[in-house]
Amino acid sequence: MPSKMLQFIRLAQAMPDKRPSAERRRDFDEIYRPFEAPAATGQASRCEQCGIPFCQIHCPVGNNIPDWLMLAATGRLDEAYALSSATNNFPEICGRICPQDRLCEGHCVLEQSHHGAVTIGAMEKHITDTAWAKGWVKPVKPIRERAQTVGIVGAGPAGLAAAEQLRKQGYGVHVYDRHDRAGGLLIYGIPGFKLDKEIVTRRTRLLADGGVVFHLNFEIGRDGSLTELRQRHDAVLIATGVYKAKALSVPGAGLSGLRPALDYLIASNRVGLGDKVPAFEDGQLNAAGKKVVVIGGGDTAMDCLRTAIRQGAQSVKCLYRRDRANMPGSQREVGNAEDEGVEFIWQSAPEALLGDGHVTGVRSVRMHLGIADTTGRQVPTPIEGSHFTVPADLVITALGFDPEDTPALFGADDLAVTRWGTLAVDSRTQMTSLPGVFAAGDIVRGASLVVWAIKDGRAAAAAIDQYIRAGETRRAAE
Repeated sequence: MPSKMLQFIRLAQAMPDKRPSAERRRDFDEIYRPFEAPAATGQASRCEQCGIPFCQIHCPVGNNIPDWLMLAATGRLDEAYALSSATNNFPEICGRICPQDRLCEGHCVLEQSHHGAVTIGAMEKHITDTAWAKGWVKPVKPIRERAQTVGIVGAGPAGLAAAEQLRKQGYGVHVYDRHDRAGGLLIYGIPGFKLDKEIVTRRTRLLADGGVVFHLNFEIGRDGSLTELRQRHDAVLIATGVYKAKALSVPGAGLSGLRPALDYLIASNRVGLGDKVPAFEDGQLNAAGKKVVVIGGGDTAMDCLRTAIRQGAQSVKCLYRRDRANMPGSQREVGNAEDEGVEFIWQSAPEALLGDGHVTGVRSVRMHLGIADTTGRQVPTPIEGSHFTVPADLVITALGFDPEDTPALFGADDLAVTRWGTLAVDSRTQMTSLPGVFAAGDIVRGASLVVWAIKDGRAAAAAIDQYIRAGETRRAAE
């Protein structure tokens, strides 16, 4: 039955049911159950239909959130999906992994007025999952095929979003990726309890069905050069992401038992996908029976903590130098981690790793949050005499990511980079220092959210289309 809007006055905020923590900590299945249709309709009807939609303003891809909530509330889910997917290539993925509490839901007027935000992420997931179940999600069918082709290096969210947009314009699209599966960090970096891998693989299958050609296990510099790709295609997009872990610089950092977050997560995800991972089997990247300490406070740290719980760790602790209110990760993810048995040691930082060959503990110090810096965040400073030791035999660092040396890896010394090592692009065209070579996503922006990568991929696709069309016009005039 269609619902009226503004029902927040009688309906409280409600998320889909979560599986009990005792159950979900034993497997890698998604923790939220599907929204039942009546409950989803009711939650969509809570939307206030604001004159200034702050939820949309704070969505990186500019989703028309109030409009598709109204369509969902009135039972027009097919139209809701069409509107949602018009601005977002992977709405069911964003509905699962976006930190909505920091983006759309965090800026919902109902949240600001203490009525509880509309559950936008859960509704986005519900709408798109329904669309898949009903067969409304179709491969791209361009109106006409164009003669030109585009090569995309990187099959992560930026590259895949660009691939779909370019296929809509009729370009031949070839995606090159060094891994054996498409999806990038969506498939290898994000645990299944947040994003079931079938959700990603069905999207890549859809792109292939729409004519996108995937070249997997293809590494630039080993299986082909950037020069060769430029000769093969009319334009090239670099969307490789950033994978180089920021190092922990403390005494004892050379001990065994210290592992970067991404190595740990990739091993776990590969095992879940059925791959043989020697470093997991010999225990190096397996938390089973271990005392685990994760250093960091972002979403990657939360993924590592919750993965360790599921692997059967003896204990799982998180060291973070600021307090809970100042951590960069999603508060929703912190709550999920606490429910599952993670212990957070707030305002604490590592000073040294202890052990003889293999780590046995993390010597730490309590931190005081002082005066705010130029970013507005309070600066943590050590408290004298507050040292303590956390026992550990597996320490995972989740301190962020830096770009790899892309010019060296690609054999392209004339590919300009910024002082941070990201690729330098023209802010208007997203073109690099090499004509016809564009870049998008984390390799330009630095480590960021999936939704920003999608936005950047869409923008790069539009810029590439404009570049190719301008070339056609120029040649026609000659």
